[in-house]
Amino acid sequence: MTIDEIRDNFSLLDDWDDRYRYVIELGRTLDPMPDAEHSPENKVQGCASQVWLSKRIERDGHGEAFLKYRGDSDAHIVRGLIAILLTLYSGHTPREILGTDALAVFDEFGFREHLTPQRSNGLRAMVERIRADAREALAEAS
Repeated sequence: MTIDEIRDNFSLLDDWDDRYRYVIELGRTLDPMPDAEHSPENKVQGCASQVWLSKRIERDGHGEAFLKYRGDSDAHIVRGLIAILLTLYSGHTPREILGTDALAVFDEFGFREHLTPQRSNGLRAMVERIRADAREALAEAS
């Protein structure tokens, strides 16, 4: 699924209960995260729920790095937020990640008004974690 497909589906849902259900459904599409990846180093700090993001770096035929992620949470709605984040970021180069404003996309969907302050802080923590990974990958490449 692409972010444009998610955007189109969101635009069809007027009621926030339906939008929440859709986000929860997106969370159910996440690939399972192996138990070994539910580790302290993969845990995202600053989230009210338990959140884990595991990263691996793959390279294309030209040696360019792509960051791939798996994510998980003990909260259904957060798993859905992770699914949207991974749609935006996973499989992209560090430069693409740093050039993508995920929070603006979430604002476009209306999440700023519909997430609790704790969930908003957790979302920012997840975005910052991925952006820090991208900055680190760029620094290692130079």
